[in-house]
Amino acid sequence: MSRPDSFAPPVADLAALGRKGLVIGLAGLAASGAGWALAPERFARSWLLGWVFVFGVVLGAYAILLVHTLSRGAWGLVVRRTLGAAAETIPLFALFALPVIFGARTLYPWADAARVAKDEVLQHQAPYLNPTFFALRLVLYFVIWGGGALLLTRLSVSQDASADPAGVERKMQVVAGPALILHILAVSFFAVDVLMSLNPRWFSTIYGLYVLGGQAVSGMAFLILVALFLSAREPMSRVLTASHVHDWGKLLLAFMMLWSYFAFSQFIIIWSGDLPEEIGFYKDRFTGGWGAVALGLVLFHFAVPFLLLLSRDLKRDVKKLSIVAAILLAMRWVDLWWLAIPAFSPKQLSFQWLDLATPVAMGGLFLFAFTKRLAAHPLLPANDPNLEAALRPEAQHG
Repeated sequence: MSRPDSFAPPVADLAALGRKGLVIGLAGLAASGAGWALAPERFARSWLLGWVFVFGVVLGAYAILLVHTLSRGAWGLVVRRTLGAAAETIPLFALFALPVIFGARTLYPWADAARVAKDEVLQHQAPYLNPTFFALRLVLYFVIWGGGALLLTRLSVSQDASADPAGVERKMQVVAGPALILHILAVSFFAVDVLMSLNPRWFSTIYGLYVLGGQAVSGMAFLILVALFLSAREPMSRVLTASHVHDWGKLLLAFMMLWSYFAFSQFIIIWSGDLPEEIGFYKDRFTGGWGAVALGLVLFHFAVPFLLLLSRDLKRDVKKLSIVAAILLAMRWVDLWWLAIPAFSPKQLSFQWLDLATPVAMGGLFLFAFTKRLAAHPLLPANDPNLEAALRPEAQHG
C-alpha cells in the first residue's frame, strides 16, 4: 500500500486556483453589494437564486459522498476526499443564508404581516410558514448537513493513521446510513421552505425530490470538472483510470435521468389534473418568454446530454465528459432561475445582471474554501482496505 505522503495533493496548484476563486468571489460580492444598494428587492431575489444554485453543488457532493460510503464503490474512493472537501464548506453557506433570512419579508408573501392579515390562505399556513420558524428550520437543516459532513470527513482522515482501517470504514457506514435518510428529508423540506413557498398557493408532493435530483446532477458535474483539473497533476494523473471516469459518466447520466423523471412527472400530473390552483405554476412559466427557457431545459438539461452520454467512449474520456458536465452545471442555474424568478415576474421573462453576480460571488468564495480543505489532507485515503483494488487498471467498479 502506498504511503499517505505519496498521495499529497497539488497544494501549489490548488492554492493558485483558490486565489483566483477568491478574487472572482470578492469582485462578485462587491457587485452584489452595489446591487443591494441600488435595488434591494431585486438583490434579494438574485441572492436567493445564487445561494440555492451554488449550495446545490455542495449538497449534491455531500449526497454522493453518503452514497459512496454506503456502497464502497471504486468509483468514489478515488474522489472521496474531493467530495469531503466540498461537504466541509457547508458552514459557509449558513453564512450566505443570512440575507435570505433577513430578506424574507421581501421574498415570501407569508413573511409580510400586512399581506398575511388580508389573506385567509396565508393565515392558515402561518403556524408553519412564519419568519421565526423558517429561520429555526434552516438552523436544523444546517446542523443535520454540517454534522454529518463533519463526522464523515473526520473519520476518513483518521483512517489514514488507524490500526484498524476496516473498523473505521464500518463506523463511516454507520454514520452514512442515518445521515442519508436525514439528508433526503432535510432537502425535501428545504426545497419547500426556500423555493416552493415563493408561491404559497401552489403545492407539489414531488418538488423536494425534483430539487434533490437536480442537486445530484450539480454535485456530479462539479466532481467531474474537479477531476479534470486534478487529472493533469500528481497524484491523480497516475491513479485515475478510464474505468473511474466511465463510472462517473454513468452516474451523471443516471442523476440526469432521475431529475428528468421527477420534472416530467410533476408536469404531467399537474397538467392532466387541470386544477386552477396547480396549473398556474406552469402557465406562468410557459408564457412571456419563460416558455423558451422551458424548451431550453428540455433540450440542454435532458435531450442533448442524454444523447451525448449514450457514448461509451465519451464517458471514458474525462475531457469530453467535462464538456457535458459543464453544460449540465450551467443548466442547473437555468432550471433554478426558471423555478424561482417567475414567482416575482409571472408571464414575463425577467433577467438582471445580479442574477449572475450573486452566484459568481458565492461560487468564487466556495472555490477558495474548497481548495483550502482539499489541500489539507492526502488526496486519496491511503489506508483504506479497498484502495488497492480501486486503483487497479480497468477494475470492475461497483
